[in-house]
Amino acid sequence: MFRRLGNALMILAVLAATGTHWTLLQSIAWTRMLAENMGSSSFTEAVQKTFDSKHPCCLCKAIAAGKKSEQKREFTTQMQKFEFLPLKADFVFVAPTDFQLLPQANSFADSLTQKPPTPPPRGIFA
Repeated sequence: MFRRLGNALMILAVLAATGTHWTLLQSIAWTRMLAENMGSSSFTEAVQKTFDSKHPCCLCKAIAAGKKSEQKREFTTQMQKFEFLPLKADFVFVAPTDFQLLPQANSFADSLTQKPPTPPPRGIFA
């Protein structure tokens, strides 16, 4: 039960963070405006009047104001400049004192000196 509630709250938080709530509210406002306009005019005129943005309803105006205030709050925060301590400038690589170069084993050359197995392997069609 708590897991489902947590998942539902997480989905709501993601939708709110991405601005989906404004889209949902705008869709509700357009549906309401279309229903009101269809009562007083034809379907094509109602659609034109709903979506021409010359006749916004009070909910459309509130949504536009909410979007603007949300955008203003996002850009008013100022980034702080990070200050780092200066690094020590004299960094030197030092070689190890007891270094030995080990001989490399050539396993490929060893495999060339061995004799092939007797009798030689036969293929499927031979």
